[in-house]
Amino acid sequence: MEKIISALHGLGVEQYVITERHTDSLEAFYVKKSLDLTRRADTTVRTVQVFRPFEKDGQKMLGDSEVTLRPGMSDGEIRAALEGAWFAAQFVANPWYPLPAGVQEPFRADEGGFGGKPLAESMKVMTQALFAADTAQDVFLNSAEVFMRRNVTRIVTSQGADVRWEQYDVWGEYVCQCPAPQDVETYHQFNYRQPETEVLTADVAHALEMTRARAQAVKAPATGTYALVLDREQMAELLSYYVSRSNSAMIYQKYSPFRLGDPVQGESVSGDALTMGLRATAPYTGFGAPMADRPLLEKGVLRTIHGGARFGHYLGVEPTGNYRAVTVPTGDAPLEALTAEPCLYAVSFSDFQMDPLSGHFGGELRLGFLYENGTVTPVTGGSVNGSILDGQGHMTFSKERFRVMNYDGPLAVRIEGVQVAGV
Repeated sequence: MEKIISALHGLGVEQYVITERHTDSLEAFYVKKSLDLTRRADTTVRTVQVFRPFEKDGQKMLGDSEVTLRPGMSDGEIRAALEGAWFAAQFVANPWYPLPAGVQEPFRADEGGFGGKPLAESMKVMTQALFAADTAQDVFLNSAEVFMRRNVTRIVTSQGADVRWEQYDVWGEYVCQCPAPQDVETYHQFNYRQPETEVLTADVAHALEMTRARAQAVKAPATGTYALVLDREQMAELLSYYVSRSNSAMIYQKYSPFRLGDPVQGESVSGDALTMGLRATAPYTGFGAPMADRPLLEKGVLRTIHGGARFGHYLGVEPTGNYRAVTVPTGDAPLEALTAEPCLYAVSFSDFQMDPLSGHFGGELRLGFLYENGTVTPVTGGSVNGSILDGQGHMTFSKERFRVMNYDGPLAVRIEGVQVAGV
């Protein structure tokens, strides 16, 4: 850190952000329930963002450029890398904006369930939870990977910030297999900042059950318009629309029409009015300023525009930092009520996506359940193509809850009038 700051001063750089991230990780790879390989990794990455003020056509500009510094670089190599970034910054003609001041605070240890424990101990707890539901013979986990990480991040800026904090997380992926009546495999992921053992076990049990159902599915739904029920990861992806559209960069560049106080869920809401909260997943912004949880929507009305310093200044709003995680209150309807009337309950896709620019969502259907005429039929194939702009006024949320790293909210939602291309 001292070498970097000295080199910056030597180049005449007065505004900068230095981010140092140290990661200690333990990785485990399984074939069925047998441990096949473990690996330990210890890495440190430092990035430096330099800001260069200049004038262009009589207007004040502030260019910036970022460079990554490798461990073990000599003083000369550090200076050369920073000099290259300083040179490149003059070609980035952003209108001037002030860099936010940061804070200087003592090291903040992770006070969650993983904090202070050896990675191997936490890994054992999470892998036991992963395999706890793998008890059947006809469907099972054929492979899995689990990663435990301890991250220590430090941010030092020319604006007075010097903060350092610790965070743990666990993430991984696993493949479920059901050999009969047709041999199918389904891929799943998980990611938590806390030891969510019961949540993980329940999610694996659900994944195994859905893999068994996928082996039974042989036909696609008929082409038509359906009431669509989405759940779990698809729910989180669907509601990411509001997080993306309320970002200051999207609004300033005219990609989003959102404005504070606007009814962004639409003028007429016959379903559940949407309330969402932004959740800080780190204690500080990229400039070393404190982050806090904030309201995003209250009954469909926009309460916060979030984003970094540059676009916040251009819009005249507070630079909050960028948010990804949300908390959403659950609805009043149990999941069984969402499927009481005819619908397509889409459980898994090849790659479900939400386009924040157009509002369109969809993907190729891997498994769904067709509820009609008092029967439930597993289906596979075809694709879903809907628009949240058309459906947001009549969404109904489940009372059951689903939780992963960046989403804590209703398990499922029912949306009317969604196009399905099938047979």
